[in-house]
Amino acid sequence: MRTRAAVLCAAAAVLAGSVTTPPAQAAPAAPAARLAWTECGTDDYPTLQCARLKVPLDHANPSGRQITLALSRVPHTAQTSQGPLLVNPGGPGGSGLELAGLVAGALPRSVAAQYDVIGFDPRGVGASSPDLDCVPGHFKPVRPDTVPATAALERTNLDRARSFAAACGRKYADVLPYIDTVSTVRDMDLIRAAVGAPKISYFGYSYGTYLGAVYAKLYPERVRRLVLDSIVDPTGVWYEDNLGQDLAFDDRHRALMAWIARYDATYHLGRDPQKVEAEWYAMRAALAKKPAGGKVGASELEDTFVPGGYYTGYWPDLAEAFAAYARDRNTGPLLEAYENLGAVDGSGDNGYSVYSAVQCRDTSWPGSWQQWRTDTWAVYAKAPFMAWNNVWYNAPCAFWPTARRKPVDIANAKLPPVLLFQATDDAATPYSGGVTVHRLLAGSSLVVEEGGGNHGITLSGNDCLDRYLAAYLTDGRVPRGTGVADAVCAKSPDPKPVAPRAVPAVARGLALHRLLGFR
Repeated sequence: MRTRAAVLCAAAAVLAGSVTTPPAQAAPAAPAARLAWTECGTDDYPTLQCARLKVPLDHANPSGRQITLALSRVPHTAQTSQGPLLVNPGGPGGSGLELAGLVAGALPRSVAAQYDVIGFDPRGVGASSPDLDCVPGHFKPVRPDTVPATAALERTNLDRARSFAAACGRKYADVLPYIDTVSTVRDMDLIRAAVGAPKISYFGYSYGTYLGAVYAKLYPERVRRLVLDSIVDPTGVWYEDNLGQDLAFDDRHRALMAWIARYDATYHLGRDPQKVEAEWYAMRAALAKKPAGGKVGASELEDTFVPGGYYTGYWPDLAEAFAAYARDRNTGPLLEAYENLGAVDGSGDNGYSVYSAVQCRDTSWPGSWQQWRTDTWAVYAKAPFMAWNNVWYNAPCAFWPTARRKPVDIANAKLPPVLLFQATDDAATPYSGGVTVHRLLAGSSLVVEEGGGNHGITLSGNDCLDRYLAAYLTDGRVPRGTGVADAVCAKSPDPKPVAPRAVPAVARGLALHRLLGFR
């Protein structure tokens, strides 16, 4: 997110679908509902409360069919409240229910006490109803090799993408036209109304940054504070952003190979990063011929190592799995890593269905498969690690059965100070996206983690970043600098080749990244 294939004439023309534009003004408001909060704490987050909220399926018809959103909160405990702080982990398709507990628990107690921290499952996701699952088991192993070395392989992968889109269209024809970013943003404003707040504060990671920016565009007068961490480039949604990811993930994969070479005394794969990388691709070729345990073929290997591009805390486990296979053909650690990081369960099927529905509906996609093929081979020549894996992940959008919106121009000069966080070497949302949004949101402040490669950097073990976050949520203070960045923090240190949970700072990051997920 790799050998040339013959042109598939049958796939040369793919209809991109019609385009609709989101309304510039707020849709008619539905009546504010009252929420009935009940205790729903877990061992990890014992103070969580839960509620359900009915919202219109179609916000242009507020009295029409209703759907249900699942909400969670950790209520404020301070005498004076700063109101609701909505949180979102990204995706699209990520569940936000547990994130409320994590954010409330990870912020300084005095800061969290001032907010009702509210999480939610966006429409289509998790405990909300209806929840989407277009093709249960779509990622069941062993899948075809992602790299279309033959015309037959390309045709097989195209058929999988086409059939997934068709299945979604058959199963959810009445719902898919309303699963998109703007509809979710309208839902967020109904959450605000339901808790009786004139304004909300918002804290979003990854795709959640795009949600927050779009909310701020449509409802600027209702934004109190806005925190965006690991920022989507809104000028590239979604096709161009995915091409940028391919290059950045390849860089992060090579960073992992260099880290393994640095610890040759542990992994015994050599001290030359290029030779370690060649060994990884040799492992991929071997698994393409004989999948490990009948589960981990070439595609599943990619799925297992993609999370290493999101979070360095996974590197020790991935390195152990790689070394065990490369040195001894021991598949045990690799199978365990796949189950922990690469395998897709029912929740993952739901997340992918919503991911596809939102991204495919949000914007137009290339109308010719020839463009997808040409662009992907060009990227693959420079960055082979994820290029074809990523294109097949998004390929249902070439065949999506709904009309398409136009992306929202998030440029905004009507907001209070906004706080942005971005790592320079983030793969999922490359650094340039953070710089772009800093420019588009007048008066925003950008805090940069110099040399950091993680995706989702606050509340993950970097005290420097967290101090800026705490100060902003306390009284709205933001740093002001003279360069592109308003403040710079040193990166969180790379892990050592030990079990990740043995390092407290890494364990903090694991808790967050378990909720943020991948893609």
